[in-house]
Amino acid sequence: MTQPDASEHKGTTAMTTIQTDVAVIGAGTAGLAAYRAAIAAGKRAVIIEGGPYGTTCARVGCMPSKLLIAAAEAAHELRHTAPFGVHVDGHIRIDGREVMARVRSERDRFVGFVVRGVENIAPADRIRGYARFIDTTTLDVDGHTTVRASRVVIATGSTPVLPAPFQVFGDRLIVNDDVFSWQDLPGSVVVFGPGVIGLELGQALSRLGVRVRVFGVSGSLGPLTDPVVRAEAARTFNQEFYLDPDARITDMGRDGDQVVVTYLDREGRSVTERFDYALAATGRAPNVRGLGLENTGLALDARGVPLFDANTLQCGNAPVFIAGDANNILPLLHEAADEGKAAGENAANYPQVQPLARRAPIAVVFTDPQIAMVGQRYAELAARGEDSFVTGEVSFEDQGRSRVMLKNRGLMHVYADKATGRFLGAEWTGPRAENIAHLLAWSYQQGLTIAQMLTMPFYHPVVEEGLRTALRDAAAKLEG
Repeated sequence: MTQPDASEHKGTTAMTTIQTDVAVIGAGTAGLAAYRAAIAAGKRAVIIEGGPYGTTCARVGCMPSKLLIAAAEAAHELRHTAPFGVHVDGHIRIDGREVMARVRSERDRFVGFVVRGVENIAPADRIRGYARFIDTTTLDVDGHTTVRASRVVIATGSTPVLPAPFQVFGDRLIVNDDVFSWQDLPGSVVVFGPGVIGLELGQALSRLGVRVRVFGVSGSLGPLTDPVVRAEAARTFNQEFYLDPDARITDMGRDGDQVVVTYLDREGRSVTERFDYALAATGRAPNVRGLGLENTGLALDARGVPLFDANTLQCGNAPVFIAGDANNILPLLHEAADEGKAAGENAANYPQVQPLARRAPIAVVFTDPQIAMVGQRYAELAARGEDSFVTGEVSFEDQGRSRVMLKNRGLMHVYADKATGRFLGAEWTGPRAENIAHLLAWSYQQGLTIAQMLTMPFYHPVVEEGLRTALRDAAAKLEG
């Protein structure tokens, strides 16, 4: 194993020097995968982490957000039983402290699984502290350890972006990381950014009794690029909470412990509202500040991220690789794991590197109705020429199983190549999109045509029959 053989390197009075084949900076999803891949390839490796162990997904991302969403869904379902002839008598009480206590407790349980996995790594391979490049393959870790590596993997994750104008809110400005530390639910929150985080948290908080406003710019909404589907999603969400994807904010300020926002509503009227918090869900940026990348000789982009090959994850021609949210290609857990493994293998086998075999693109937003996209986006296809593909459509308004469940909201578009009939992708909002998305991702990855997909079985009555309707519509247009 890596030498010297000592417990986790931290806080020693004398500088320790370590020689290793691969040094991995960051112990998140990508970093852990990279370390394990390098070890599996028979190389010596160390993993360096200055922050708390536990991935972004487990601590402040996918898992705690789904816990909050689950509580919100329970509250929402209780309020909407009457159309089934089922009446809930009495007041529905939401105890914010109990809601957040479960979120934190279960979140800590998920984090515990990750932490135990890290702690199973040989102590000699774990270095606690923040790494900084001295040169391309030499790292200083908090002044207590020098790591001399043959190759380096950067897997430092990302951090929330906080636009300068929002600083006016002071300590009333929060990011999604902060939400999951709440002891209780606030009375009101203004959300800036209707992306995945903003939509999921905005709707969940609204369903839990928090007064919510969600503002965006340029009309963007989640991962959707199809203007028809995007408009339908915006219309649907606005039936439940205020959402303006193209908001006109005229003033922002702070008054005591409240956030004050003035905006023009959809009728052009000026409205001023006060909120307990402003949630900035305006994206995340690669976490590369403080790494000393200027000492490496690597070419950097405007954000300070090394220029790299998206296929091999190699930075220039150097023995340095970058994976996961740090490269900001596809900030999703399964992509981070795949990239980490590929970066670790390429680092171990350098200078022989191999391209990463990426899986079919897939994205899901866990709102209600859910939003999903698979394969190539509408914007990509349209840019190549709208005459090159057809669009199959289905509305879930009259889809049988969706109506049975009173989940009949949403619109799906599937795209097919005119020349070959191949399924190219889909964007939609609707019930059980998380499940349908996997069927479509598998179809895309296997290169199926619309005709081949229609030979597959569809049970009755299921929501997936709506997908079949969209595929049939695409097939008719291909024949027309």
